[in-house]
Amino acid sequence: MPVARGFLFAGLHAGIKPFKKDLALVVSESPCSAAGALTINKAKAAPVEDCVRRLPMSGVRAVLINSGNANALTGAEGLQDVVELCAATGKVLEVGAETVLMASTGVIGQRLPKAKMVEALPRLKAQLKAAPESAAEAICTTDTIIKIASRAVRIGRKEGRITAICKGSGMIAPQLASTIAIICTDVAITPALLHQALIGSMEGSFNNLTVDNDMSTNDAVIALANGQLGNPEITEANAEYELFATQLQSLCVELAREVAKDGEGATKLLEVRVLNAPTLPIATDLARSVAGSTLVKAAVFGADPNWGRVLATVGARCGSQKYDVNPGDAKVTVQGIVVYDRKPTLDLTTLTPTAGDGPSGHPNLRARMRSPEVLVEIDLRCGEAASVGWGCDLSYDYVKINADYTSLLVPTADGSVAKDDRLTNYSPKFKVNLVKEALTYISRFADKRVVIKLGRQAMGKDSLRASIVEDVQLLRAVGLVPILVHGESPEGTSKGDTHSKEMMVSGQTNTELVTLLNRTGVQAIGLSGMDASFMKGRRMGEGLPGEVVSINSDLLEMFLQRNYVPVVSPVGFLDDGSTLPLEPDQVASEIARTAKASKLVFLVGGPGFVENDELLGQINTTTLRQKVEKGIFNKNLARKAKWAIAALEGGVERVHVIDARTPHSIIAEFFTDQGIGSLVTHG
Repeated sequence: MPVARGFLFAGLHAGIKPFKKDLALVVSESPCSAAGALTINKAKAAPVEDCVRRLPMSGVRAVLINSGNANALTGAEGLQDVVELCAATGKVLEVGAETVLMASTGVIGQRLPKAKMVEALPRLKAQLKAAPESAAEAICTTDTIIKIASRAVRIGRKEGRITAICKGSGMIAPQLASTIAIICTDVAITPALLHQALIGSMEGSFNNLTVDNDMSTNDAVIALANGQLGNPEITEANAEYELFATQLQSLCVELAREVAKDGEGATKLLEVRVLNAPTLPIATDLARSVAGSTLVKAAVFGADPNWGRVLATVGARCGSQKYDVNPGDAKVTVQGIVVYDRKPTLDLTTLTPTAGDGPSGHPNLRARMRSPEVLVEIDLRCGEAASVGWGCDLSYDYVKINADYTSLLVPTADGSVAKDDRLTNYSPKFKVNLVKEALTYISRFADKRVVIKLGRQAMGKDSLRASIVEDVQLLRAVGLVPILVHGESPEGTSKGDTHSKEMMVSGQTNTELVTLLNRTGVQAIGLSGMDASFMKGRRMGEGLPGEVVSINSDLLEMFLQRNYVPVVSPVGFLDDGSTLPLEPDQVASEIARTAKASKLVFLVGGPGFVENDELLGQINTTTLRQKVEKGIFNKNLARKAKWAIAALEGGVERVHVIDARTPHSIIAEFFTDQGIGSLVTHG
């Protein structure tokens, strides 16, 4: 991703949080124009108060951002900590203290662990580079993903860049800067016009965003412009300014959507569009109100197309604000399906849903609402203005995250926080239910073998790899005997690509998995067809993966009996002495049969087997085969279905197809009553 010229980023763990990166630094190689869109919360955090006094300004060189501690409601001492940390940062960077800004996020009411932060500054400086990922990670709190966005903007004959890092997941409410974001651009623009463009970009982006209707004390969007593009400085609202402002707005819209999508406990992004309203402010207000409605959010979580809650929210807001809008005249559409529209032939006082199966208005609507993104459109039919609001659903996890946020965080004397998430901190009823449900399954699993097939989705993210390693530890602890198979199918590649694919699956990936497991105390060993002819294969055609011919069951059994966790690369040994990548799903299926496994797990990039947007939670082989023949599934899932059926017909008891993108999905599938994916059984 192209990064704005002259900007450097770093992020590391300074000890503010128990673990994970918590201190970030953004530095410009030359002085910047700077502007801020800052929270209107009266209980502003100390770094925000400092920014309010100073921005917009020129000459800024750096922004120091910490997570884990908000430095909010800390009085004059908290503000003094900001001054001293800016000075310490300036000293390390060899720039003036007045050229450094600061932002913070985390637990409210504690002073910063200043000594730890100052000690970390030289290391931060040493790690500076033109890549924003580490800084984006360090500013996160309850975020589950890092948020980075970039735009190009043509100024004259030159192409400028805008790069931003952002955090936000909870305490998100509209009215300026509902997050922390640092926006960097190499375009030359005056502080006053940068401020104008930034404030303008909040409208239709962060100002249209809500997760929980709770405004943070620390919200701050800070923009820096260092002019390294070399364009004549933008000093008036001309055509070049408009181009810049448009791209800045687009970037902020992307980030706002990412924040909503990553809302605390969220499973779905909720987008609410209000059409044909009397004015733009009314359209925006109603869109935000519906997106922030607790009842609407809960309905979205439950895939309930409850248009009554939508219109009740519209009516309540119109009544309290005295908007000249009649909700009964509106048309409500959910996921492209009209769920409410008064029919012109009926009495004007009658509220009637459109034709369909019950109040959902459409037999497949609930299935469509299980999509990761849900769109609600409200046509008010009383004007021409339109706006949008972004939010998310309200899940059980939101309550869990926020109930535990400070009760499981233990403040320390130096201002850092330690986490105490032991089971003893939860209610007795929760603990009893958790243990009872888990023990029901644990008792069934002693000495049972399970083959887990890991694909690209499971291996593509550090946090997911870590959760898989933890899951393997837990499976071993309850008596299960895991076997891992990894690799993507190389079908469709050229001959040259096949060799490189082989090297990938048999080398780096296998070594990494084995190393991760061994570090946790799990005895793991890497295996491929090249090891004592473990897997023999044969060619199936140019550029296609090979087919498994045989598996050395004695070798596999030897490692299992010695309590090793085999990590298998799908590489086969051919009769001519050469090697060839094999079909990974077939390898997993054949190993499951050879090892007499009770379970085979396919980790995929979706919820499981899905038909008409509906997850098939349980399905037998007869029905699954019929759906494959009808072309219900995509190519990848059809291949998984083929080898799932082969495994079940070969003696494997159950096959699970579950979402690799969900951390600890294996544990959730095995040890809970409902599971989270598709369970395939013989029949």
